Amino acid sequence: MTHCELPIAVMLSGGGTTLQNLLDARSAGALPIRVVKVLASKPGIKGIERAERAGLPVEVVARNSFPSTEAYSETLFASCREAGAKLVCLAGFLQLLRIPDDFHLKVLNIHPSLLPAFGGKGMYGHHVHEAVLAFGAKVSGCTVHFADNQFDHGPIVAQRAVSVHADDTPDTLAARVFEAECAIYPEAIRMFAEGRLRIEGRVVRGG
Repeated sequence: MTHCELPIAVMLSGGGTTLQNLLDARSAGALPIRVVKVLASKPGIKGIERAERAGLPVEVVARNSFPSTEAYSETLFASCREAGAKLVCLAGFLQLLRIPDDFHLKVLNIHPSLLPAFGGKGMYGHHVHEAVLAFGAKVSGCTVHFADNQFDHGPIVAQRAVSVHADDTPDTLAARVFEAECAIYPEAIRMFAEGRLRIEGRVVRGG
């Protein structure tokens, strides 16, 4: 598989469970990727430990070290270019990005709701699951989409629904949604790696 592995960069802001899922899928032979860089938005997070334990090159690029989103994004994507990444996978990355032209439709994100519901600024992690339960939604899920210059906004690649149970807490709902994430994120990345995604406006078609 190594000769056709897609070089990817992973950006994260927290525990690195999504990164671990991708690494596990690769180890199982289910995902033709090679992680060439991990970029963390702050120091001291568990995602850095996971990356180092896996022997991956890690760089901390802290948002508060930069005067603007543009300057911050420029540094992140320069690092991705230097590492030879052909796709960037956001894995619980909480900072807004300005995506340069050469990475247009080459940045994937996974969000823990069925977008466009329960997305946007401030809607991440448990905030999403709390909002779903407070609203009384009967179905939630997760969405893989191409990132653009707005939170949770770009063209949708894949979605998977999960039921919301009457006795759910944010923790139990989060666990069920994450299980769905573990299935669809590797699948979406594999479709990208195999050149099976076609984008027509906002519509993404997979062959």
